[in-house]
Amino acid sequence: MTTALPQAVTDYLAAHETRDADRALPHFTPEATVADDGHTYHGAPEIRGWLEGAASEYTYTSTLIAGEQIDENHVVATHHLEGNFPGGAVDLHFRFTLDHGLISRLVIEP
Repeated sequence: MTTALPQAVTDYLAAHETRDADRALPHFTPEATVADDGHTYHGAPEIRGWLEGAASEYTYTSTLIAGEQIDENHVVATHHLEGNFPGGAVDLHFRFTLDHGLISRLVIEP
């Protein structure tokens, strides 16, 4: 099931899909954090490094298979990834916390 998601989330996901850090970063608050693969990244410079590093490490396709707005400030988007990473396929949950329409926290986990 996929429901309409907030603009910051859909714009971020589109930028992430094309691996465009310049398009993704404006959708984060200045003090935002991202937790992914056992690491946490704080603020725009670290998030940019994560976006650019994650984009080049593996080749993969990503398909949005579900999206749900839990409440005004929390959204979950589930993506199915297939590629040349260990295991070859995984469903990842992108758990967004929003603050005044921008992403203040993103946790990516299976």
